[in-house]
Amino acid sequence: MTDSEYLSTRQAALRLGVSLGTVQNMVESGALEAWKTAGGHRRIPVASVDALLARRRNLTPSAQEYGSQIDILVAEDDLTLQMLYQMTVDSWNLPIKLRIVANGFDGLLQVGQRVPDILIADLMMPGMDGFEMIRRLRANTDLARMDIIVVSAIDRDEILEHGLPSDITIFGKPIPFHEIKGFILGRLAARQRSN
Repeated sequence: MTDSEYLSTRQAALRLGVSLGTVQNMVESGALEAWKTAGGHRRIPVASVDALLARRRNLTPSAQEYGSQIDILVAEDDLTLQMLYQMTVDSWNLPIKLRIVANGFDGLLQVGQRVPDILIADLMMPGMDGFEMIRRLRANTDLARMDIIVVSAIDRDEILEHGLPSDITIFGKPIPFHEIKGFILGRLAARQRSN
């Protein structure tokens, strides 16, 4: 076991392109392996970080795949709903590039790789939930242009009590595809006007 086989929390954050807090949450939730030194410092195996990066590369399309498409990232842990998003969005025949992740950690990693035009997020997900993911994303002013839509079975008032930013669009479940499609069409129209 050599020091070169392990990273500090800060080194892992730099390598992953995420904040220190995100790495700490990843360790606490088990998304990254780690151990603590006698002094209480986390040491993260390089292999664990590299495995996460490899998974992120497999989830991330290349830049050439985007072009003039609207890039949409969906964070939803329910496999049936993931398939429903994929099939419904595909049926619209719109210039949309859809990426789907199952939790907030993968959502942050995907946004770090390429900022979507629109993030559609469930709130109750394992590991890092949608509340935490959205708070972290909105804390980064460089991501202000990204629209965020929440689709949740949680009551709207209860969602607002969690202190989510006021610029987030909230829809209830079942997934309101008609409203989401209208939102996307508005975004496409705005993009065409600006070109």
